[in-house]
Amino acid sequence: MPSFAIKVIRLSLKAVSAFSADKAGKSAFWIFCRTPSRKPKNGKEAALLKAAVPIMQRSRKVTLSFAGGWAAARHFERRMGGRGPRVLVAHGWGSRSDYLATLIDGLLSSGAEVVALDLPGHGASPGRTLTMPQAVRAIDAAWRHFDGFDVGIGHSFGGASLACAAGAVLCDVPARVPGKLVLIGAPSEMTWLFRGFGRTVGLAPKAQAAFEGMVERLSGRRIEGFDATRILAALRKPVLVIHAEDDKEVPADHARRYGAVGPNVELHWANGLGHRRIVSAAPVIERITEFLWERRKEAPMSKIA
Repeated sequence: MPSFAIKVIRLSLKAVSAFSADKAGKSAFWIFCRTPSRKPKNGKEAALLKAAVPIMQRSRKVTLSFAGGWAAARHFERRMGGRGPRVLVAHGWGSRSDYLATLIDGLLSSGAEVVALDLPGHGASPGRTLTMPQAVRAIDAAWRHFDGFDVGIGHSFGGASLACAAGAVLCDVPARVPGKLVLIGAPSEMTWLFRGFGRTVGLAPKAQAAFEGMVERLSGRRIEGFDATRILAALRKPVLVIHAEDDKEVPADHARRYGAVGPNVELHWANGLGHRRIVSAAPVIERITEFLWERRKEAPMSKIA
């Protein structure tokens, strides 16, 4: 049953749409992009943040500037004797780098250097909105500051953002392609998100078209261009996709789409861990660290159309 807030949004957008479908679509877009409160939603989240403190205190804060804003990141140096890869970690929607502390600790224990990014509108980064172009620009800013990454690891929206950054979806931002990618519970394309939100708030066809058209206005690319499977198929880089068939936020069909890309993509099921617990599960972290150290011959890279 729709929440009270959704009912209010539906009525408001319906009223606006009666005068202008274009304005209704634009309004829906900015509602869609508004990020949730940074405050923990419950005691469990508060406990996770508290437990993350000792790990996060081992890092130094870095400010990353990009066109139109800035984002915060945490830089964790390699531990004594570590010779592992440099890894960029990106969280999901409504999350923050602190919620990935257990994963970060596992990466550090394996000898990696880690940069944990707080996407715009999340964690220590400013703002209350997040768009895919903003996420890609924040990733680009991290790439420029740290002179590239060997591995990119992203959960949910963060995974899709890393894939889009690798695919040069913005005309003024170069492709940022790490040697390997790990996508955890990540959506495979953006059309699914937009169509689902449009149904939730009851957008009429013309308003839906205007809503989706905002993507092209901001990025210069139609929403269909934000398809991570197409990007990964063209790049031919080793990719580990981790997903749970019981994920209630990002359906398992997205993982299956990734798995069908080609031999460069390995699909690893972590069933029973849902959408959020998956990033802290010991078996998942173990598989990720193994993947970081695996040597694999890459297929020749082809050009993205």
